[in-house]
Amino acid sequence: MTATRRPRRRALATLAGALALAGTVAACSGGANGGSTNYPVGDGTVTLVPSTHRGAPVTLRGTTLEGAPMDVAAFRGKVVVLNVWGSWCPPCRKEAPDLQAASRQLGEGVQFLGIDNNDPDPAQALAFQKTFGITYPSLYDTQGRSLLSLQGAVAPNAVPTTLVLDAQGRIAARISSATTTATLTGLVSDVRAGKDSRP
Repeated sequence: MTATRRPRRRALATLAGALALAGTVAACSGGANGGSTNYPVGDGTVTLVPSTHRGAPVTLRGTTLEGAPMDVAAFRGKVVVLNVWGSWCPPCRKEAPDLQAASRQLGEGVQFLGIDNNDPDPAQALAFQKTFGITYPSLYDTQGRSLLSLQGAVAPNAVPTTLVLDAQGRIAARISSATTTATLTGLVSDVRAGKDSRP
């Protein structure tokens, strides 16, 4: 696929091991009461993990913003896009329309699931979803329990971060910081096609 040019520098890298660099991910840093107003800019790195170096399937379950139980294991056989976000995070607001557009473009063969991080009131997160027309579900993760399942791939303050799980539920790719529709759909296409590197 042709890499989409972006105004900021984006390093495209392939890991030769599991995603274990969570501490180096630059992103928003927020607290439970709305977070800091200091938002470091993520480096935009897109990481594609070779299939031979992917770890065990992700174990992730919880309750959605609407109060329904959700287990990512139910989506085995599909590529899954996990997006860690918060209504308090400006880059999350910027990328939200792109995520929704990617969800519509990729269709039913790909499951999107948000992880709402550090919103003290689910009403704020629900208002965010309504504002941006988000139609896919999100886990309510005000205490960071869902992120514990992704330890080593997503740092506690790494918001936004997007992960792509392969059909076996393993982490196949990561986008550090806000993404775009073109970047995300291209990356998901690579994972679905079984590609282990990007040009």
